[in-house]
Amino acid sequence: MKPVKLFYLKNCPFCRKALRYVDEARAAHPELAAVEIELVEESEQPAVADAYDYYYVPTFYVDGAKVHEGGIYPDEVEAVLRKALG
Repeated sequence: MKPVKLFYLKNCPFCRKALRYVDEARAAHPELAAVEIELVEESEQPAVADAYDYYYVPTFYVDGAKVHEGGIYPDEVEAVLRKALG
C-alpha cells in the first residue's frame, strides 16, 4: 500500500468536507479502511508543509506525488484512496 499524506487546516471548510468524505468512503467501501493517511495540519507543522509544493488545502499526496489540490468531491476522495491501494 502506498503512503498517503493529507495537508489541511483545522478551520478550512473544504478540509472538513474532505475528512468527512474520507470517513464516508471508508464506511461505504471496506477495502478502503486499510488506507492510512498521515494528516499534516500545515499551521502546526510548517516545516513539513514547506517541504511540499502546493498552494491550496486540502492537498493529497500518494507515494510522494501530488494527486489532488483544493476543493474536493466524494468521488475524488475515493479515487485518491484507491490510488493508495494500487
